[in-house]
Amino acid sequence: MVDWVRLRLDVDAFEDAEFVPYWEKARASGIEFTTMRDTPEQRRALYELNKTCSADIPERGEFFSYEEYVARRIETPSVTMDGIVLAVRDGAWVGMTLTSLHPAKDTAFTEMTGVLAAERGRGLSLALKLLAIRYVRESGFRWLRTFHHPLNVSAIKMNRRLGFVDD
Repeated sequence: MVDWVRLRLDVDAFEDAEFVPYWEKARASGIEFTTMRDTPEQRRALYELNKTCSADIPERGEFFSYEEYVARRIETPSVTMDGIVLAVRDGAWVGMTLTSLHPAKDTAFTEMTGVLAAERGRGLSLALKLLAIRYVRESGFRWLRTFHHPLNVSAIKMNRRLGFVDD
């Protein structure tokens, strides 16, 4: 049984300034940021990107089937297209973050933040997470939560750098 690392961020207390340079650097390198449009093609593309990025998660196991993914990550009241932020280089999706909103708990949840291996190490995940935090704030939520397998050290480190603390 895995003892997951559960983290939370107080979005009201989050300071953007330290992380804006990552967003600016990504844009200067040719990355565009956009939100998803809900089309069959984009649903499939999001599934494939999420599946590829998830392959590196320790002990992830088999990824959802496409039908399960759509039901759990797209066709759910907690997810809107504004909560799915994509990083695009030359028309190809190279990174994503998907945030769900849970009004009854005054919390949002990072379902996934992932960047293709060829694009890693440039701060793109920090830029995506900054945009997710802004989405959560603009949506009126105070808390952003996430959890990680304890061996997913890079994701835990990235979230702690943003100010996430143990939950």
